Amino acid sequence: MQRREWMRGAAGLFGAAAVLGTGCASLGEAPASAVRQSLAPSGRLRVGFLASPLYASRPAAGSEWAGVAVDLGRELAARLGVPFEPVVSTTVPALLAGGSTAQWDVVLTGSTAERAAALDFTAPYMEVEWGYLARADAALADAGSIDRAGVRVGVVERASADALLSTSLRQATLVRVPSVAGLPELLDSGRADVVAATKATLHASARQRSDWRLLGGRLFAEPIGMAVPKGRDAVAARTLAAFVERAKRDGLVARAIERAGLHGVIVAAAAAG
Repeated sequence: MQRREWMRGAAGLFGAAAVLGTGCASLGEAPASAVRQSLAPSGRLRVGFLASPLYASRPAAGSEWAGVAVDLGRELAARLGVPFEPVVSTTVPALLAGGSTAQWDVVLTGSTAERAAALDFTAPYMEVEWGYLARADAALADAGSIDRAGVRVGVVERASADALLSTSLRQATLVRVPSVAGLPELLDSGRADVVAATKATLHASARQRSDWRLLGGRLFAEPIGMAVPKGRDAVAARTLAAFVERAKRDGLVARAIERAGLHGVIVAAAAAG
């Protein structure tokens, strides 16, 4: 089939394989109306994400959300030909619950085994390094010195760091908070010696405080993808997967990361095949 321009509107979602109006159900051959109905059944694309620099934030009170999640969500909505509507959660449990209660159509979040049980993920669009932020007076050299008796590690409940450290730490203990907003208080109050979060979040925090410092090394690198609720619609899942791959190849993800000024974040490799 002749290569076609990745035009705006629903046809653009499928790039070279776009064949609209044929009624075919295979990847790249669903009619535009079927694609819109599968991803935006309400007539608008509701995109769920966490209120975090990694996804999106508000530069000032009352301003619009801005960040990678917004850039990708707006572009997907434009290609579908529907309005974009951000659905912002302040906690991971609330974000994940939004899929089962139909609060959003598409979500951007870390791809974990637990979440994959409820969500159909695309391949990652970016990978994010996680690390540690400590009080300046904490006797901790780097990420490798964390697992010691008496060290208290602050994490966001059900975030990726919580899942990993719950099984990997042997001597240090975890202190959980509901959202990223609660991590600074853990350090200020002395309830935690370090907090674990994405380096994008930690760099933003460290710039504001001279009494905090980033530890060297990293905890792990997390794949971040887009997803729809598990088993919702094969057209939705395939369309979203195609959009993510094209967004990586065409530089949309790279530009969004650069605009957001994110540290420790890279564009994920293209999916195999």
